[in-house]
Amino acid sequence: MIRKIALLLFISIFCLPTISAQSQVTVSDLYMAPYVDVRAPLFLDSTNLKGDKYGAGDYLSTFVSLPKNDAYRQQVKPDPFNFFHFSRPEKDARFYFVSFQLSANKYAKTKIKITAPSMYEVYINDKLETSKKTIEDSLPAAKMADVSLTMFPAETKTFVIKYLSLSSNICPEQIKIKIESNGNDSLVNYTVSKINEKRHINIKDIIEGTRVAYSTVSPNGKYSILTYSTTKDDGKTYSTKELLNTATNKRSALVAGKNYTWMPQTDELYYLDNSENLPKLYVVNPETFEERLFAENLPSADGYFTPDGKSLLYIDTEKGKTHDGNLIFLESPEDRQPGYRDRRFIYKYDFATGLKQRLTFGKHSTNLNDVSSDSRYLLYSTDREATERPFFLTSMFRLDMQTMTADTLWLDDGFAERASFSPDGKSVLIVGSAQAFGGIGNLLPDGQIPNMFDRQAFIMDLSSKKVEAITRDFKPSISSATWNPADGMIYFKVTDMSYERIYRYNPSKKQFTQLPLNEDVVKYISFANKKPYLAYIGASISNSNRAYIVDLKSDKSTLIADPYKSRLDHIELGEAKDWTFTSAENTTIDGCYYLPSDFDPSKKYPLIVYYYGGTSTTPRAMEGPYPPHVYAALGYIVYVIQPSGTFGYGTEFAARHVNAWGKYTATDIIDGTKKFIAEHPFVNGEKVGCIGASYGGFMTMYLQTQTDMFAAAVSHAGISSISSYWGEGYWGYTYSTAASANSYPWNNRQMYIEQSPLFSADKINTPLLLLHGTADTNVPIGESIQMYTALKILGKPVEFIQVKGENHSIRDYKKRIEWNHAIYAWFAKWLQNDSSWWDSLSE
Repeated sequence: MIRKIALLLFISIFCLPTISAQSQVTVSDLYMAPYVDVRAPLFLDSTNLKGDKYGAGDYLSTFVSLPKNDAYRQQVKPDPFNFFHFSRPEKDARFYFVSFQLSANKYAKTKIKITAPSMYEVYINDKLETSKKTIEDSLPAAKMADVSLTMFPAETKTFVIKYLSLSSNICPEQIKIKIESNGNDSLVNYTVSKINEKRHINIKDIIEGTRVAYSTVSPNGKYSILTYSTTKDDGKTYSTKELLNTATNKRSALVAGKNYTWMPQTDELYYLDNSENLPKLYVVNPETFEERLFAENLPSADGYFTPDGKSLLYIDTEKGKTHDGNLIFLESPEDRQPGYRDRRFIYKYDFATGLKQRLTFGKHSTNLNDVSSDSRYLLYSTDREATERPFFLTSMFRLDMQTMTADTLWLDDGFAERASFSPDGKSVLIVGSAQAFGGIGNLLPDGQIPNMFDRQAFIMDLSSKKVEAITRDFKPSISSATWNPADGMIYFKVTDMSYERIYRYNPSKKQFTQLPLNEDVVKYISFANKKPYLAYIGASISNSNRAYIVDLKSDKSTLIADPYKSRLDHIELGEAKDWTFTSAENTTIDGCYYLPSDFDPSKKYPLIVYYYGGTSTTPRAMEGPYPPHVYAALGYIVYVIQPSGTFGYGTEFAARHVNAWGKYTATDIIDGTKKFIAEHPFVNGEKVGCIGASYGGFMTMYLQTQTDMFAAAVSHAGISSISSYWGEGYWGYTYSTAASANSYPWNNRQMYIEQSPLFSADKINTPLLLLHGTADTNVPIGESIQMYTALKILGKPVEFIQVKGENHSIRDYKKRIEWNHAIYAWFAKWLQNDSSWWDSLSE
């Protein structure tokens, strides 16, 4: 017989209405999981070794796994006095489990007050936060326990109360839950909802969870190795791997810690084992997982097979002279970087003879580019420093590993970067900028310099050394290139506007075809070298990484992994829409905008404008250091713009980045923001913020010298003085080969001074937040220090936050959350008229 619970009517589950109030709310809906009865132990004695009797506290401390979220199915309603009632067990004890989710519309220090005559434990996000360990005989005497916590906007906390009911209890079992703001903040609205209901996205969703990171396909396309990365809510990250049979969908976990790779010609796996300091190579059968020892006493626990499977290729490093003593004598501006004096050389280990043959030797490092399909030839490159742009000159050679003779493909071309063999070994595929090989890929008029980061592709015929610029009229920028032996086609992973796509190039027909893939941003690709199959990892504007296998004959994609879906299913994302405008240069400027999930077109929302502008686009991916969906969940409209100077929109568009330092970019951002506000009546044009990092941080500073339209601005790791960045950052003068081509502080003072925000600091009136990692080697922290000092002297509204020990990007889990929260608090102060969060940061 089903036991009745006093004063409780179980009803069918329906959508839980939100419960909102200003400053405080009493919970009026709970959801219950099946209860668990607890029996008393067999009493061999009346007391334990300490002389204590078995009591209520022993029952409370009984271990029981908390029910899973989907177990809370029964809705519970309170009495008129907001108490929830439970029945007592006929014997011994019983645990009741009730739950709810809590969110707030703003930052609020909050107290949860729980009143009950019996004992209970309170769990928040599965962590025990408090407990009540007393039992009272009447409701007026019932004691209360409370939990103090900080609620962040768009963040949802899950509460579970484990309530202990004893058959010996006198007072009826009941509990009341009250939520209130510690500061009696009349602006805070609390929302109580059912556990597992859809919620807003927050920064932890961007950092935490399980995602598929890599996928490699076997030579015949029958199997795939999937690598997953999981970050827990304590910040710890770990990886797991599984083997997928693409035909049967059978999945098998792979042993952790073994770096499995495919054999060159078969669907077997191999890994190198250095556990005994005598490296061994094991081959693994993908069906039975039987391992066999392939080779032992290898010279290194690294390297990879040549295509014929007879050798391993290695890169060994020779350590250079270290900086000894108290005085450091630099050999070059690059000598500040770790490992600059080390040299890397190529070796080949032959399985038949056991000989590790050194293939390259000298004063310059050699970089392995590719090996021919017959395993005879090797492409290697060398780099040497120069005192003129582009400061590093690359030479490429084809080494005959049988005769140990080298053929020079090109010498000292600073704009040609890397090369790979065609399947027949008669040509090489090259990636570089438009100025490579005498500028044969350059379509720009005289006097206009191509953007070095806008990469093109070339094919060199090895017999004649003739080079053809095959992407000369192709607008997307090349990220990677693969000449696939399975079908003879070339596949380019490209930046195509704000998308990362794959294009197929037919060398005989000289035609490009875009592959119809399922994601906006392709992050990682792998080809089967014997059959026409492709594996890729991709994400889109409103989903995380997903893995696919593509049949290159039909171009059909098959989804093989989407581990983040289970988390995303509980998140409510707002709509994202494309939006473009025509610039003053009569150019279409691409962009998109994001809406809050509870968007109301009759309301006015503050706007945040996000950009980079440092020549690469802002990808159409849900995740990133400044995820637009998270800002939208905080109550903003977010406008992401792809301004002039970014690659992926053609050579001329990308060339606008060169020697401009904000000129075209700022005009696009200012004009685009004005037009966006004018065309969207739900935007509050008086509450507009902007944010950018690195070159985007420079753009934030520069924009404030050009306009007062922004109500708040954020610059992370920004450049305030082009000349100091040019000389100090690890990559300052080399990045400037693109951004400041042939321009130096001594021959282009106008640009170095007039385009540097520091020299126009007196024009800045916008409240500006500067953030910088103290260990930033790319953009030294002095760039923010200079601007902060200038604005303080000028009496302008500015704040400066340094992130201890972090480099150009904020990687540490805890620091990353705190850093994001500081940005959110700054915008809340200036765009939402709420300074409570910002004020709390200095408490």
